[in-house]
Amino acid sequence: MIRIVTTPRLESLECASRTARDQVREVAGSANEAFGEHIRELYALTDRAERAEATTSEVAAILKRAMEELAAAQKELLLTDIEIRRLRQELESERLEGRTLTVLLHHGEPHTVYRYREDAYADTATHGVDAWGPASERPAADVQWRCEAFIYDAASNGFRRAFMPAPEPIGGGA
Repeated sequence: MIRIVTTPRLESLECASRTARDQVREVAGSANEAFGEHIRELYALTDRAERAEATTSEVAAILKRAMEELAAAQKELLLTDIEIRRLRQELESERLEGRTLTVLLHHGEPHTVYRYREDAYADTATHGVDAWGPASERPAADVQWRCEAFIYDAASNGFRRAFMPAPEPIGGGA
């Protein structure tokens, strides 16, 4: 089959092809712009994802350290609780009758209480207090520092001085 194409037909085909090319260019330009926008969004999302991942890693490290510190604190608290219970049992099991305490007196007023005499001597020596001279008949208020022993008295449910000074007669009476 042979087809005869006339000049007006060729001109209309050329015009249609130019229009189609223009439309192709417009569509290609729009497609390139859309592709560029998608690439920019992809980069932005990738950057946000990387920052979020870095932040997550930092938070995980901080949380791990906090958990380790919490575990150490709980362990220390447990050990302290065990020690407190042990000391309470020790105190409750000891007999109070005859137990002595050493009190550091400053001008006759209680300053510090020690469970053992050796603890009193060691502690006061570190502070430069010479408080363990021989006990004298001088009143405690006249002596700057003095260590005195107190003993538990079950009858009074409290402590009293282990060495009571000799009573002085009142008004010269005998």
